[in-house]
Amino acid sequence: MRSPLDRRITSGSGSIDMESHSVPARVLVVGTGFIAAQHAAAIHAEPRLELAGVVDIDPGRAAAASRANGGVPWFTDLGAALAETGADGCVVCTPNDTHADIAVQVAAAGAHLLIEKPLATDVAGARRAVTAFARAGRVLMPAHSHRHYDYALAVREAIGSGDLGAVDLVRLSILGGWIWPDWRGWMLDPARSGGHALHNGVHLLDLVTWWTGDTPETVYARGRRRTAPELGIHDYLEMTVGFAGGAVAVCEMSRGHAPTSYARRDVLVTGTGGILTLPWDAEAGTVTDESGTALLPPGGTDGFATQIAAWADALTGAPPAVTGADGLLAVAMGVAAERSIADGRPVRVADVLEEAA
Repeated sequence: MRSPLDRRITSGSGSIDMESHSVPARVLVVGTGFIAAQHAAAIHAEPRLELAGVVDIDPGRAAAASRANGGVPWFTDLGAALAETGADGCVVCTPNDTHADIAVQVAAAGAHLLIEKPLATDVAGARRAVTAFARAGRVLMPAHSHRHYDYALAVREAIGSGDLGAVDLVRLSILGGWIWPDWRGWMLDPARSGGHALHNGVHLLDLVTWWTGDTPETVYARGRRRTAPELGIHDYLEMTVGFAGGAVAVCEMSRGHAPTSYARRDVLVTGTGGILTLPWDAEAGTVTDESGTALLPPGGTDGFATQIAAWADALTGAPPAVTGADGLLAVAMGVAAERSIADGRPVRVADVLEEAA
């Protein structure tokens, strides 16, 4: 069931002609946890989008999210929400193991999708989602939010400018303390989250691939349980990615540092023509080459607002800032990292992708 707003959906590209009709696209937020509140705030701030309702299997959480968002309709069933609101799109913020099935359901309803990373907990699920949206002719954009923050954009631009020459090493560290409420959180269950390499580490794996613009060939990883040996996931990760062009990326991800308020991010990129450094506590990063040292611009942009604007652009016909294929590759790299931790050896990304082909 679709609403009269369907007049804005073009039959060719599946894009929404929001500008010519001056009617915002109606969007459901599915899942009402912490991250959903950030997505909802970004929707409210984007004039091309309108929050049509919220969905959560827990009626108490759904009702609370409704009240927090001005009394929008709330639902406990996604199918009913799509049918009753005629929503043009969904922003999905549910546990990772639900992503693939929800994506297929949204595609079948003819709606567009911005879905929290990872796209799925395995390659087969990610491939199902990508295929469903390709057949439906609708926009699928995995929410790899770090791509939309100033630091990531600055590194991408510096590498793309050619000032660093051919990149040979990327080192990215994102270290933090415990952020989860208690030991019952689904993200601590590897069967639900896919493991920490898929839940949080995938941010880094996606970023270094996007920055280099190269094909990842191998992932070699190790993990530690810093918080407690009983922890179901490795809350500290070291992941080394080997790229087809010869570059290496070393990714360090932690949610096990103390104190819990600890937060640090460091970026180092070396190339044949220069070095980029972007420390967490600096006003701005630097690029050093034979001509001297230059400052990168300081950041401050809300990455969630930039991400939702990019999704709105895609609904009007622009290429998605993150594609379904990007999300699929990131899932394969996360799976490779988890497998490498278990086996103690490098894992070929192509092998992981081929298993579900």
